[in-house]
Amino acid sequence: MMDDARIWTFEESLWTATPEHYRESIDDECLMVVPTPPFVMSGEEAVAAVSATPRWTDVSFTERRVARPQEGLIVIAYRVRASKDGEDAYEAHCTSTYRRRGHEDWTVIQHQQTPPLAATTTR
Repeated sequence: MMDDARIWTFEESLWTATPEHYRESIDDECLMVVPTPPFVMSGEEAVAAVSATPRWTDVSFTERRVARPQEGLIVIAYRVRASKDGEDAYEAHCTSTYRRRGHEDWTVIQHQQTPPLAATTTR
């Protein structure tokens, strides 16, 4: 079983890691939704898109939630704040789902990012 501390360490590594780490960590069947085109991706397309994004140097998670709906499946939700060398801050609410492939071998099968909504005007 992956404990909560290991879950958050693994998730943080996905924000700061190399493209090789993504290739090892993102499942071939992964579905991903991000706030930039093409928005909805799967499998190799998701790995390629994530590999092309900047590596964040500072990442923090708040509003953390962990669910274990069944053996071998973990779902997390959180708010992330990420920056690179103290600049280019990015914030989003995220979810990720992990599937266990084998003993201590987990991959991401789903990831979603929703940036905070901009202030809207009321009518």
